[in-house]
Amino acid sequence: MPDAAASPDQPRSKPSVWQAFVQPAAWTMFFFGFASGLPFLLVAGTLAYWLKDNGIDLKSITLIASAGLAYTLKFLWAPLVDRWVLPLFGRLGLRRGWILFALALVMVALLAMAQLTPDRLAPFVWVTLVAAFAGATLDIAVDAYRVEIAPRSAQGALLATYSLGYRIALIITGALALVLADHLPWPTVYRVMALVLLVPMLAVLFAREPAIQRERAHNWAVGLRDGVVGPFADFFQRFGPRIALGLLAFILLAKMSDQSLGGGIMAPFYIDQGYTKTEIGAISKVYGIWVGIAGVFLAGIAIARWGVRWPLLAGLVLGAISNLLYVWLEGANGDLAMLTLVISGENLAQGFQGTTLAAFLTALVNQRFSATQFALFSSMVMLPGKLLGAVSGGIVEQTGYGTYFWITALVGIPALLLFFWLLPRVEMGDDDAPAVAIDRTSS
Repeated sequence: MPDAAASPDQPRSKPSVWQAFVQPAAWTMFFFGFASGLPFLLVAGTLAYWLKDNGIDLKSITLIASAGLAYTLKFLWAPLVDRWVLPLFGRLGLRRGWILFALALVMVALLAMAQLTPDRLAPFVWVTLVAAFAGATLDIAVDAYRVEIAPRSAQGALLATYSLGYRIALIITGALALVLADHLPWPTVYRVMALVLLVPMLAVLFAREPAIQRERAHNWAVGLRDGVVGPFADFFQRFGPRIALGLLAFILLAKMSDQSLGGGIMAPFYIDQGYTKTEIGAISKVYGIWVGIAGVFLAGIAIARWGVRWPLLAGLVLGAISNLLYVWLEGANGDLAMLTLVISGENLAQGFQGTTLAAFLTALVNQRFSATQFALFSSMVMLPGKLLGAVSGGIVEQTGYGTYFWITALVGIPALLLFFWLLPRVEMGDDDAPAVAIDRTSS
């Protein structure tokens, strides 16, 4: 399979849309996006339905489902994934070795969850944490693979095909899992989901390892400095302290509205509005996923036409106000038309915002520190919303669903203010050049 990356000495011409999407790296990323998407719901959203069916209280559901917080902490071990070649698995190369290892660990953890069930809650929670840790590690390796397998000019197509694979995986672990759960025991459902992991495992064996020359550290001290200190020093050097801190604050807040609907709160909400698991699966996890994919490709078109900045602003606004649709859905009493309209608006906004934000984060990354910097940025994106989602059950029990959805919309305002503050201060860069501050002397 030819590498999508071109020599830096060759002139770059803008590829056609067809060329961008048929390049081998794009379809490799489809399967790797599928791999990343498989564990995500199984330790959060889908897990919440299993817990509720077992009579677990709402506050405990949201706390257990917040095992997905591992995805927000992945930057802590990203330098290890970035530099340590695994025994045995490393024969496939640094990136593919970690991807295959993480997939195997997710499979083992899912099978263990099926064996334990929530009836043995303490060990079940620990195994769920292992599954979440493995899924987050998989994200680190896949993101690093994407950044290294193709130049920055080709990243738009890779993000789109990655998102397509990711969302198809969400259909399988969301909609299909819920439909199966109406007819089969939950442990059987999780065993089926574990077997689905064989598809991306096979894809790893046929994928090409990025052709990156890596410098080996002479000792642990040098490795620690280059792997941990280097990415942070580079970021602050490029932007200066004031702008760098502003960017970090923006990254923290940019997706808080969207992420706050995780933590297991939506499963009880849908059921409390009178919907069955099959209805939720069909509309939210099948139809909604395809609407989200439409949002992804609309974002890609917008970025190609106007660049990253203004689509990013549109995504911020849409991501916040779409949460208010759930205020209208409260008390729907099983009305499928209302659910369809709400899911349409929220998933379209979510797909659009997620793609524009990922393009923005990719532009911030210095490819010398691609894995660690992107892991840090993507972790920060999820952290505040995940923390809010973790306590969402307690908030809802005190104030009701409607008030909580208003809170999740209003928390998007600080990100909008920071966007306009950063607008005249950050240059996004061209081709493979990372973003820099327009005037570092002012920071």
